[in-house]
Amino acid sequence: MKRPGNEKTLRAFPGPLLLLGAGKMGQAMLEGWLKRGLAPGKVIVLEPQPAKSVKALARRGLKLNPKGKAATASAIVIAVKPQTAPEAVPAVQIHVGKSTLVLSIVAGRTLRFLESALPAGTAVVRAMPNTPAAIGRGITVAVGNARVSAKQRKQATDLLATIGAVEWASDEGIMDAVTAVSGSGPAYVFLLAEAMTKAGIAAGLPAPLAARLARETVAGSGELLHRSDLDAATLRQNVTSPGGTTAAALEVLMGPGGFDELLTKAIAAATRRGRELAG
Repeated sequence: MKRPGNEKTLRAFPGPLLLLGAGKMGQAMLEGWLKRGLAPGKVIVLEPQPAKSVKALARRGLKLNPKGKAATASAIVIAVKPQTAPEAVPAVQIHVGKSTLVLSIVAGRTLRFLESALPAGTAVVRAMPNTPAAIGRGITVAVGNARVSAKQRKQATDLLATIGAVEWASDEGIMDAVTAVSGSGPAYVFLLAEAMTKAGIAAGLPAPLAARLARETVAGSGELLHRSDLDAATLRQNVTSPGGTTAAALEVLMGPGGFDELLTKAIAAATRRGRELAG
């Protein structure tokens, strides 16, 4: 099954495109943009501790921590850590013009926070990607303020699509739940692989074999879900023979106090914590 979005070329992107923060997620986005045809010469990176790979791109025309007159950017992507955002975000004000789009992937920082740190009237998009973005298989949910035009929304989609699928929300109020499901979600999947490994060892498997079986089963099942047109429930049912071994296990996992109930509580807790952190 073909998944649209990741094939989008950025060769015609106007530039300059400014990236504030080139940590793991910032670098993942930068690599995605360049793979999709964005010329390094169109990119400005502001990063106090750039990685070797980012320094290498400077030799190909990328502008790294440039001095002198500030360029007005067509788009600014903010990829700093939440705790540094209050100091870091206002620094890009000098790069904001009347038609500049500001796209933030800073976890927990609201549109209101971003608007207060930027010139009045700035078009702002808040987005929440997740860590599979590092391999181009993330999913991002985005929400924009009233200043974002249809053209800028498409621009934001094109930039985010290089690291995975993109969905848009009309209500910023759901972003804490988005964070709880997809932002934190990879940790739940990795925990599943951990738990399967421990359970396999408890059932008598050698530890290395249990770890490999768990790892490859989780990875392969995820890829099957990605490629299939069937929903998760149908794929689960296809594995489950009545009265068989899978059914016996699912009676435990789907029973009272089981997987569904635990995950509902976990996502509710993460959502609450997100709201607390956002103030």
